[in-house]
Amino acid sequence: MSLLEVDDLSVRFETDDGTVHAVDRLSFEVGAGEVLGIVGESGCGKSVSLMSLLGLLPETAVVSGRATFDGIDLLAARGTALRSIRGRKIAFVFQEPMTSLNPAFKVGNQIGEVLRRHLGLDRAAARKRTIELLELVRIPSAERRLDEFPHQLSGGMRQRVMIAMAVACDPKILIADEPTTALDVTIQAGILDLVRDIRERLGTAIVLITHNLGVVADIADRVLVMYAGRKVEEAPVAELFARPQHPYTNGLLAAVPRPGAGRLREIPGRVPSLAEIPQACAFAPRCPRADAITRSSVPELRTVGPGHMVACFHPGTDAEAAA
Repeated sequence: MSLLEVDDLSVRFETDDGTVHAVDRLSFEVGAGEVLGIVGESGCGKSVSLMSLLGLLPETAVVSGRATFDGIDLLAARGTALRSIRGRKIAFVFQEPMTSLNPAFKVGNQIGEVLRRHLGLDRAAARKRTIELLELVRIPSAERRLDEFPHQLSGGMRQRVMIAMAVACDPKILIADEPTTALDVTIQAGILDLVRDIRERLGTAIVLITHNLGVVADIADRVLVMYAGRKVEEAPVAELFARPQHPYTNGLLAAVPRPGAGRLREIPGRVPSLAEIPQACAFAPRCPRADAITRSSVPELRTVGPGHMVACFHPGTDAEAAA
């Protein structure tokens, strides 16, 4: 059963340099209790697409399409209708906690404000529930920590506070934007264990935005690969790692560090400007399989296996393409 259905989502910004097509006709679904990983290079539209669903983009953004959650089109919702969902039923964990947490307020007050605003708890009940939430996200000495300011906590603890704030109202969907960025490997593992635990204990569906394929392999059920604002591949996680079909996905997987693999492979060229994307395959200038049709037409998504879709004129693994 799908909790969230997004159809033909497009986001553009009008700038002095022209129209920036940040997201182009993106469609996906999020099922109850599943983890969907959205991967791609920085600037490919991962965060913008999810932020647009909750009205978190500036007013200059032009958003079109449809996104249905609980019978409500999020893209058409305004005011009270959107606020009743944002933070309450769909929660967002932003990439950098130090820019999301208010440095002037104690962390307990910031979590408590969410509980009072959305659940109507009084101060005593909110404080009690805040301690429970800090214990849920495995912060030691929770009762003492809630009276500390963000700068007094480590990076890993600040991220745990953000997660505690996000799950405070028991949302149906948790969107986590690069939750392990800038954390060392051991702290990353702890955060991922926490996210997995929240899913199992609360039944929360999770949308994980990341460029780290190792994180995706560790926790996701399905993977959506984006390039230059477009979806280029989507598949169950095991299928994607075993049989990547798009040349871009093949390139990403080939660039993952492996013991004894020698020098890392890289994808030549650079991501095109989102203000200058041609009506063709956006990956064509960097693609070893490019030909006349890829440089003149936009590939449509096609099904290549159970739950496996790819937007490519010449799909297949690198080994299959070379054969």
